[in-house]
Amino acid sequence: MENPYLDLFSLIKIQVEIGFYLFFIDKKDFLDKCYKLLYTVIEERNTLKIIIKNGSAVPIYEQIKNAIRDEILKGNIKAGEKLPSVRNLARELSISILTVKKAYDELEGEGFIESRQGLGTFVGKEDPNLRLEEKQKKLEEALIEALRISKDIEMKKSDLFELLEYLYEGDFND
Repeated sequence: MENPYLDLFSLIKIQVEIGFYLFFIDKKDFLDKCYKLLYTVIEERNTLKIIIKNGSAVPIYEQIKNAIRDEILKGNIKAGEKLPSVRNLARELSISILTVKKAYDELEGEGFIESRQGLGTFVGKEDPNLRLEEKQKKLEEALIEALRISKDIEMKKSDLFELLEYLYEGDFND
């Protein structure tokens, strides 16, 4: 039986070797017909990875915003690096310019990116307070999920605190 991934991986390998690649998996293809995956090269060195789940309850502009914000927070794209233009990203994703613009506007409002008239859109300057706030927000979300689970299994509050203290003091490499 022929491997459906073989041609795809060969295409990626060939295009990576020439240093520039743009690659789509449309919803008609094999990723359970629900994902669109985009890799875009930024300044021929760094890669911006955006995954759009077409059937998601999360609006597409928010998926784009979250993907770009996560790439910035992870350090995959650095302060001052140029992002794809609104038009180019919209064309590559086969979505409305207004959708990308809304994502970019929200990222700019949050301080993650900045638009420079006539030059394009760039990753904003590093703001340690902004990064700290985002990380605290993610921590809160994780703790809320942990609380939901602890209540589901009817864990006592004292046991939860004991577990949290143990984990906090422990080695995460175990």
